[in-house]
Amino acid sequence: MSATDTAVAGRLSVVDRFLPVWIGAAMVAGLLLGRGVPGLGDALAAVEIDGISLPIALGLLIMMYPVLAKVRYDRLDSVTGDRRLLIGSLVLNWVIGPALMFTLAWLLLPDLPEYRTGLIIVGLARCIAMVIIWNDLACGDREAAAVLVALNSIFQVIMFAVLGWFYLSVLPGWLGLEQTTIDTSPWQIAKSVLIFLGIPLLAGFVTRRLGERAKGREWYESTFLPRLGPWALYGLLFTIVILFALQGEQITSQPWDVVRIAVPLLIYFAVMWGGGFVLGAVMGLGYARTTTLAFTAAGNNFELAIAVAIATYGASSGQALAGVIGPLIEVPVLVALVYVSLALRNRFTDLRQPSLDQPKESVRDV
Repeated sequence: MSATDTAVAGRLSVVDRFLPVWIGAAMVAGLLLGRGVPGLGDALAAVEIDGISLPIALGLLIMMYPVLAKVRYDRLDSVTGDRRLLIGSLVLNWVIGPALMFTLAWLLLPDLPEYRTGLIIVGLARCIAMVIIWNDLACGDREAAAVLVALNSIFQVIMFAVLGWFYLSVLPGWLGLEQTTIDTSPWQIAKSVLIFLGIPLLAGFVTRRLGERAKGREWYESTFLPRLGPWALYGLLFTIVILFALQGEQITSQPWDVVRIAVPLLIYFAVMWGGGFVLGAVMGLGYARTTTLAFTAAGNNFELAIAVAIATYGASSGQALAGVIGPLIEVPVLVALVYVSLALRNRFTDLRQPSLDQPKESVRDV
């Protein structure tokens, strides 16, 4: 391990250092709760926000708020001026991502139309939530992540229903394949974006403005953020426990179905992340923005995918199960890719030489 690696590792909190262990424990705890406590799943799902269980919604908001409070909003103009980053992200997210998931779903699930449709919906829902956590853990560019997530949100409102119609009805018709439909509206998508991105984004922006105005940037960065930061991971672990508790019975009672759904998802996450990382490196974006490009390309908005699947096909449908399996596969895979990303960072220079892309003090401050 290099001196740089040792210094970075030394600044990791206990939660960060053993993150895979905590996530594994959270998954097991959720499964045990879901199987061992009668009626827990029904109780957790009884109260919903936009089709998502209230405990999951709260966990997501708690998870996202601390990271968005760390964003240097006065530096966003340095990201919006980076056309290579913005164009690369749009192509990966809205051209390659949906097409790749469509292809994998039809190749690997030709005999399972419900799961296939569910996966296509997952591929259309670009990430606006958990990607912020993965990006932060991998020391990506927080400002770039905020801009790309906002860009994805805008395109999601505009393009989700259109692309759903194209990939589920028009393209299969052209190819002589089975056609299906999707019933969603721009307002339903906009609600999901406003709830799961708008609320924590506004809270993070206001927190930084008020905190810096009251006690200055040095206090905000060195005192307040280290206290707030761990709550992002607490929110992540809480969300994982609830997700597995809600779906524990389905997961354990249909293991072969879970495997069938997991295979295309594993390929999808690996290809999208790898493609984004290679593209960023080829374009010379530097480590921080290359990492951000890769994770924003690989992540998906499972909140929206699950909500659309439930609203259109029902909570017990195969489409909904495929949507739920999405984050259950995404979490461990992208956690692993965080470590892959960190292992590759010495091939770049922007973590060893401070730049506008990634301020020195934010290499690891939680």
